Amino acid sequence: MNRYKEKIVQVAAGLVFRRGKLLITQRRPGDHLGGLWEFPGGKRERNESFEACLERELREELDMVVKTRELLGRVTHRYSEKTVCLRFYRCDWIKNEPRAIGCQALAWIQRDQLGRYSFPPADAKLLQMIQASPDLWSRGVPSSASHVTR
Repeated sequence: MNRYKEKIVQVAAGLVFRRGKLLITQRRPGDHLGGLWEFPGGKRERNESFEACLERELREELDMVVKTRELLGRVTHRYSEKTVCLRFYRCDWIKNEPRAIGCQALAWIQRDQLGRYSFPPADAKLLQMIQASPDLWSRGVPSSASHVTR
């Protein structure tokens, strides 16, 4: 009997705040979930920590240097073709203005603009958490009860 082996992808995503705005990126049209907006990051390589993955991905895709800080949430979401295990981290922007190298576009948005952008279903719980956490937007610090796990 042929057994279907589910594809599981581990992803690190970053929440980079600057002066009350959050950095988001748009997926390229030909990519999985193309055209949707997301928190920058990418797939974790074998034997790579999630933190190292995130710093590498932002360097490669946006030419920016960040320092990964605390884990804000974990989400596992099943799509028809794969399961994605995401870890969301707050990041400090260290240097280099981000450039859209590995994405269609990027934007720095304010809290009241979140609803204007379409995000993948896997980001829904995190979007609710950050919408309800004004401390993240003003100081980049989550309130004590704001972590997301699903």
